[in-house]
Amino acid sequence: MTTAQRRVVVAGGGWAGLSAAVEATRLGHAVTLLEMAPRLGGRARTVDVEGLALDNGQHIAIGAYVQTLALLRTLGVAESDAFMRCPLELCDAAGAGLRMGGGPPAAAFAIAVLRHPAWALSEKIALLRAAAAWHRMRFRCDPAWTVAQLTAQLPRRVRRDLVDPLCVAALNTPAHDASAAMFLRVLGDALFGGRGSADLLLPRQPLGALMPEPAERWLQAHGATVQCRARVDAIEQSPTGWRVHGSQAHDADAVVVATSASESARLARAHAAAWAERAEALPYEPIITVYLRKPGARLRAPMVALREGPDAPAQFAFDRGRLTGADGLFAFVVSGAQRWLEAGIDATLAATRRQAVGAIGSASLETVKIIAERRATIRCVPELVRPSMVLAPGLLAAGDHVDGPYPSTLEGAIRSGIAAARAI
Repeated sequence: MTTAQRRVVVAGGGWAGLSAAVEATRLGHAVTLLEMAPRLGGRARTVDVEGLALDNGQHIAIGAYVQTLALLRTLGVAESDAFMRCPLELCDAAGAGLRMGGGPPAAAFAIAVLRHPAWALSEKIALLRAAAAWHRMRFRCDPAWTVAQLTAQLPRRVRRDLVDPLCVAALNTPAHDASAAMFLRVLGDALFGGRGSADLLLPRQPLGALMPEPAERWLQAHGATVQCRARVDAIEQSPTGWRVHGSQAHDADAVVVATSASESARLARAHAAAWAERAEALPYEPIITVYLRKPGARLRAPMVALREGPDAPAQFAFDRGRLTGADGLFAFVVSGAQRWLEAGIDATLAATRRQAVGAIGSASLETVKIIAERRATIRCVPELVRPSMVLAPGLLAAGDHVDGPYPSTLEGAIRSGIAAARAI
């Protein structure tokens, strides 16, 4: 697929910026990507700690993330190398919980609900009736509803065991604050997106090796320029289009601003003041990841669900040994973590370690690293208005903070980058 070649500068080397650069290059444009950090990846990147390649947050995907999978194919990354694909499970360390099998996901979900070992028949029927009602609603609802309002009639155990962990995993926002409309969008794509759409895709590689590094190699092999440690100071209009100022100036016919919302607002303010104001006003939700190590230890599965509570911050634990080969390394993830961030890192670590003892079965755990991403995702609340993609003719924005069909996820960032490239 080709078009008239244009000079395109992409500011920002996170997943949205990389997606925009790859798509613009694929369309035949001359692309320069500028990233202010020493390495690519943005908020989904690899960090080096004591010789270990850790992620700044444990990310997962689902089979419905079609643009993510398509991009990896473009980059020459085989899904089997990138992800461990397995049917959706929300089971605890003992193996109890919801476990979907193969086949059409809607039917597999119904069977899994009926087989849930801890729910009464009345609870199972209530959930299946609610799911059928959501399907009749075409997975749409009043945009002002929260997930808690949407599911208020469900039994308490169903909300605790299924709705709450699914909500915080998909939206990084607690159910009492999360957008029901966005929750239904993701749920509908998972259950009715075709065979395998509800599968979990657990990364087999550190995030840097998953997409940023292959994208950099692909871009360079296809004639694009990639520069790290290249901060963009300003963007101004020029007689021929745009001029991007930094350590050196770049003339462009089109610019894609794929930096953080705050940085994008700074760069856009001179050209789209209202856009910048909206971007700066977006609410955020943190994620805390606690890395613990016990050589030789294993979880029952690569990912297990944990019971969140007043003294239990983490909702999920990941066995990095099973996933990436890092023996005895575990990631405990605290999503929707604002309350725990306010409690303090020390309190969060102590509480998470207590959870880990129950999940791993050992008290002799080494703390490797605790990573708090204070602006991990946009807080996905009802009627959230995200800024649009177009700032000015030839000046576009990309990122999970830009208006789109998905919440702040890898898929949302990739879709945004591709859309911006196609709009050039």
